[in-house]
Amino acid sequence: MNVPENLFYTAEHEWIRLEGETAYVGITDYAQSELGEIVFVDVATAGETLNAGETFGSIEAVKTVSDLFLPVDAKIEAFNEELNDHPEWVNDDPYGQGWIIKVTVTDPSQTAQLLTAEKYQALIG
Repeated sequence: MNVPENLFYTAEHEWIRLEGETAYVGITDYAQSELGEIVFVDVATAGETLNAGETFGSIEAVKTVSDLFLPVDAKIEAFNEELNDHPEWVNDDPYGQGWIIKVTVTDPSQTAQLLTAEKYQALIG
């Protein structure tokens, strides 16, 4: 499994990459492999401010639908609209083209509550 060192992770298999107060959020390589072929990503929370742990959208695979949870308190700035035409990017490149939302983090110190790459790797075995 690909678990980049420069990201933070949740036990629900989301990742977050901080770039100052801006961050990108997606699902991990492990999550996409467990879900199988991604066919649709739904995010109707753009423009909203949500708390850590709240659902910001859902992701649909051939056989299941899973909720997506926000890793930290943040304002949802944008949904990766390219996923409307290319949901498979979540499978092919979950940490790059397959990012799901761009957010403004309201409390960056919350990342201390998240998993490091090492701890996430231990979680997934």
